[in-house]
Amino acid sequence: MSALTLPKPAGALSRSQEFLLKLFSFTNYGVNAFIAVIFPVYFHMLGFSSLQFGMLYSIGPTVGIIANLVWGVTSDRFQTIKKIITTILSGQLVFILLMFRAEAYPVIFVLLTLYYFFQTPVNMLNDSQILLHTKQTGKSYASYRVWGSIGFAVAALLFGLLLKTPTHGKMALLCIGNVALALLLSLLLKDARGAGFKKMQFTGLGKVLLAPRLTVFLLLVLLLAVAARINDGFLSLYLLERGAGQAVIGSSWMVSALSEIPLFLLLSRYGDRFRELPLLAFAGLMYTVRFFLMSLPLTPGMILAVQTMHSLSFGIFLITALRYLQGIVPDRFRATGQAVFNVTWGSLSGLIGGFLGGQLFDVYGGHEVYLTATAFAGISTVGFFVFGRLSLRKSGEESL
Repeated sequence: MSALTLPKPAGALSRSQEFLLKLFSFTNYGVNAFIAVIFPVYFHMLGFSSLQFGMLYSIGPTVGIIANLVWGVTSDRFQTIKKIITTILSGQLVFILLMFRAEAYPVIFVLLTLYYFFQTPVNMLNDSQILLHTKQTGKSYASYRVWGSIGFAVAALLFGLLLKTPTHGKMALLCIGNVALALLLSLLLKDARGAGFKKMQFTGLGKVLLAPRLTVFLLLVLLLAVAARINDGFLSLYLLERGAGQAVIGSSWMVSALSEIPLFLLLSRYGDRFRELPLLAFAGLMYTVRFFLMSLPLTPGMILAVQTMHSLSFGIFLITALRYLQGIVPDRFRATGQAVFNVTWGSLSGLIGGFLGGQLFDVYGGHEVYLTATAFAGISTVGFFVFGRLSLRKSGEESL
């Protein structure tokens, strides 16, 4: 049968909805960019100390553990993603408006805590709706997720240019405008869970979450994530230690985001030809090599070159890990499974990596910090390799 005579899949999206879904990912990752680029500048303008900075940046991972699970389970319980995304973006808009009207540290601390409760689950829910749409349409997750990387890179570059002369009003307008645009787009999206989905029954959820395959997978993800969070949290300090200026620090984030794009495009076409666990072991190996190179006495320019390995490490890891997760978690628990993954990859690892990296950086410096990240990534790599071999052997025995 030719491609022209194939029936349209039941859950197929119209071209306008596909465009909206990609545009929403683009805009949502722009929101992530202003958290990385604008918030530090704004808090610096308010005169907060390094200790206060550290306390503010610990809020996201801490709140994310609860927020991801609460909103993920709520989404699965009522079998809607669009309504949950619209709700939490509305909450974001309210609390970011209030935050830019405040100046006292205790008030900002409370408002930022509430803001993160509504902000941290968005990526998880966006991934869930993309995965459900791609399962219905047969398209790849990577073909949508690449627009998030483009959005982050464009926003980081744009914010960097606009903030050469930062003002309170300019920063508030950029942040509020970005969230408002994401909220508007969410209202236009088609819910990935339509009338065909029934409300989630909690029966069977514990069995899915405690399954040995998922438990081992999440443990290995946590080890790799601790290494990644150490890098994310201390890259800027490490660059400053190496004598880099603000331009180099900003460029490092943009280089990382841009390097993901070609990998996402390649994986969208060819990724499903490879088994997930060997690919995850390869991504772990790339992380290990990357962080070991970072531990060497490199110049800022050489460090930027090493940052391009972000594509072979994070780029391969993210797409492959979500594909593996999609295969072992049923669709009716999609948002909850995604929430558990996000808590492991982002929140829990952020707390461990931030505490461990901070202690090591204060006492020993960046060299030991990156050697520690290398060790975590190396252990995870070996784990994924062994896990893959055991899974292959088990599937071979079951086929006999």
